[in-house]
Amino acid sequence: MVAAVRVAEGKLSALLVHGAGGGAWEWQAWAAVLQAHGVSAHAIELQAAHAGLASTCLQDYALQLRTELERLPHPRVLIGASLGGLLSVLYADAADALVLVNPLPPAPWNQALSQREWADTIPWQRHARLASTRDAMADADEASALFAFRHWRDESGQVMREAQAGIPSAKPGCPALFVISKRDEDVPPAIIFDWAKAWGADTLESLATSHVGPLLGRQAARDAGETVAWLNRLGLQG
Repeated sequence: MVAAVRVAEGKLSALLVHGAGGGAWEWQAWAAVLQAHGVSAHAIELQAAHAGLASTCLQDYALQLRTELERLPHPRVLIGASLGGLLSVLYADAADALVLVNPLPPAPWNQALSQREWADTIPWQRHARLASTRDAMADADEASALFAFRHWRDESGQVMREAQAGIPSAKPGCPALFVISKRDEDVPPAIIFDWAKAWGADTLESLATSHVGPLLGRQAARDAGETVAWLNRLGLQG
């Protein structure tokens, strides 16, 4: 589901794709900054397959992304975080610009990640704890941590296993920007910098000190503003 936002003709549109266990709510700070600078922001809410979350695969999410992206007029930018970044890579050539925020890496960079075992349904909502949420969001304020704690959702283990196994990818034809946390225990910054270098992409090193920090931490508005500045340098605004 995408929040209804009227798109002015010739106006830059942005599709925002959240990470695993999250939702469209993760983009509140970014959407506000984008809209304030004349970018029409649309945050997608990825849905489980009809057969249930445990049966949901990466392609189920990818098809939802493609459908929502194709509804937006050009020029359009695809902005994805974490798992949403990996999904965005799959359809980068359908966008005029690509922004990846601490993205899960495709092959071959996925091989540098620590391997994990995933249950068929990952109980991130059911097992959520405020203390662990605070730990994961050390660079966020108390209100943001509390909001996130109340809004995490369970995730498909199949989706995470597919992502971990590595998705083939090719350098997109559009300009790309990688937003990379100063510290990130989930996707080490060195992996993303290597990936960005291989693609000849631009990078923005966030002062955030967590995986979700560029979206939910104190640096969110700054990182969104720097991203808008990058988009403006591309000359995509009508």
